[in-house]
Amino acid sequence: MRCVRAKGVLTGSVILLLLAASGCATSGDVSTARSEASEALRVANAANEKATAAAADAAAARAAADAAAAESRRATEKSDRIFQSTLRK
Repeated sequence: MRCVRAKGVLTGSVILLLLAASGCATSGDVSTARSEASEALRVANAANEKATAAAADAAAARAAADAAAAESRRATEKSDRIFQSTLRK
């Protein structure tokens, strides 16, 4: 939802900046476009920070899952050895 809003803000800002460059926009329009562009950049940066944190969380979860899988394999191998030794007796 925020991504769509950010794109709309950026699109509007670009249009206003183009109008300003051609002399059709007022200084208030340019100021509004700048503040909207600044807000869009802030939203994009916040989204980037959240994505980076989510990637780090996913990597940590993957490492924990890999460790749990390795421990599970070791426990299975140990229980298999114990079971096999009881069959030999």
